[in-house]
Amino acid sequence: MRYLIAFFLPWLSLLLQGKILSGIICLFLQITIIGWIPAFIWAFTSLNRMYADRRTQKIVREIRKNN
Repeated sequence: MRYLIAFFLPWLSLLLQGKILSGIICLFLQITIIGWIPAFIWAFTSLNRMYADRRTQKIVREIRKNN
């Protein structure tokens, strides 16, 4: 679902991640047709980074719990 939001409304995807300033800048990019493509790429990579950070934190917690 978040990937669909990142595709159609990149600025909303960033706002939902808690990145207020990035979401506002992304909204200005999305207003233009040419800027929509970088806005989508920005939102998509930001979403992937968020999921990667969650996985890393989960692994670190498990390692600390087992030691």
